[in-house]
Amino acid sequence: MIYKIVKKSSIFMLLVSICTLFNSCGAYNFTGTGKIDAETFQVNYFLNNADLVEPGIERTFTNALQNLIQGQTSLSLTTSNADLVYEGEISEYRISPMTATAEQTAAQNRLYISVRVSFTNRKNPDDDFEKTFSHFYDYPANDQLIGGKLSTALDEIYERITQDVFNASLAKW
Repeated sequence: MIYKIVKKSSIFMLLVSICTLFNSCGAYNFTGTGKIDAETFQVNYFLNNADLVEPGIERTFTNALQNLIQGQTSLSLTTSNADLVYEGEISEYRISPMTATAEQTAAQNRLYISVRVSFTNRKNPDDDFEKTFSHFYDYPANDQLIGGKLSTALDEIYERITQDVFNASLAKW
């Protein structure tokens, strides 16, 4: 008899705890964005206005930003009249030597990319901003960034930049 009472009260306490947990987390999600007061977003094509032009990097960045926002929110991607609008340009793309050898040749190079982003929140204009985000990828100087190596470098750089854009616009970090 006592066993049944203890068992029922344990189950009741467990259910109360679970309900409290889910109720207290109602305004947050696993990406840390909180409640987003928007339903749609658009990512306009980011132009490549860097001095050194690498074909296709603007398309890759635009797609990376779209994919990140789609993957971490429930917002719908649209091509016009969105609640949230991302636009801008790749403003810098450069490769520079980072370290030297005893023979005074480069031992390591750095690919550096910066992206100027203009964010517009049509539902809350106080959130609008224009910022530049950047990141880099270091690699041995005797390697050439072509094919798969360039793709790996861009993936790493864009992962960081797009996450920084996401955090600034939606997570408010």
